Amino acid sequence: MVTIYDIAKKANVSPMTVSRVINNSPSIKESTRLKVEQVIRELEYVPNKQARSLTSKETRLVSLVIPDISNPFFTNIARGAEDKALQLGYQLILGNTDENQDKEEKYVKMLMSTGVDGVLIAPTGDGSAANLKKLTKRRIPFVYVDRTVPAVPADSVTGDNPATIKGLVQHLTALGHTRIAMINGPGSISIAREREQAFEEALKLSGLTPQPMYTLGTHFKKDSLSEIVSGLQAIPKQAFPTAILAANNFIGVNTLRALHELQLRVPEDVAVACFDDPDIIPDYNPFLTVASQPAYDMGFLGMQLLIERIQGTAPIATRRIVLPAEIIVRRSTVRE
Repeated sequence: MVTIYDIAKKANVSPMTVSRVINNSPSIKESTRLKVEQVIRELEYVPNKQARSLTSKETRLVSLVIPDISNPFFTNIARGAEDKALQLGYQLILGNTDENQDKEEKYVKMLMSTGVDGVLIAPTGDGSAANLKKLTKRRIPFVYVDRTVPAVPADSVTGDNPATIKGLVQHLTALGHTRIAMINGPGSISIAREREQAFEEALKLSGLTPQPMYTLGTHFKKDSLSEIVSGLQAIPKQAFPTAILAANNFIGVNTLRALHELQLRVPEDVAVACFDDPDIIPDYNPFLTVASQPAYDMGFLGMQLLIERIQGTAPIATRRIVLPAEIIVRRSTVRE
């Protein structure tokens, strides 16, 4: 492996001079800089990041920690975050927690030992506060994407949950639905709380009274089908909802499957709309009416906020970016 001593020998300069050229020191004469850079290219020298970080205290490494890489929503967040990181000269380490707080803790400890400059994170829930406080204690900046933990303030980029849920409810009530159910994720996750509160407020604005039997709970992961089936079966047939609002894309897909198991047609018997787009579902017809969030932009902007924190160019006060969703009406709510 080529070292700065090899470069120094061939360029006939001191190792210290080579180090200053690599670190863009302004004290080096232009002629010397050009000579050393020529030798660096000839020997194809690659700087050792760990060694450089000892002096600069900067690794140029950032991390994105998300709860479910199999979800297209988080995959698109990852693409946006990676594109922005590379654009600004940083490399991205990806962590997938599987909605598991213990796994999240292991990632946080690993990232602290790796020496990342900052973390963009969609926390597993309110219990993530302990993990985030570890980052704060080590003075490692972090920014929230999609989800937040109120107990630990930080910059955030999220979707407009209240406005989006209200828009979906308005779409369903405009079609004449009065028995509308919501299938939601755990209340320990900020977006689940925001969406449930917005759901109840939207019903009231439409002159409807929220009823506990129409608010069903599950989780945001892919394997929620059995819980959804059980929850729907518990509703009396005479009061069964004519429309269901799913709080994320996996819940939306599994709601279609659950209704199929219960021998109910969509949208003839029950209309279905969901938060986030599951992308193409080739084995299901009709396609879902969705609120499509700008996931790529969330990752892109979240990484920008994070790197501004790392570089010390961000304001002292925490910043909050809220991005609107686009409601796309498809055949799961409107009959052709």
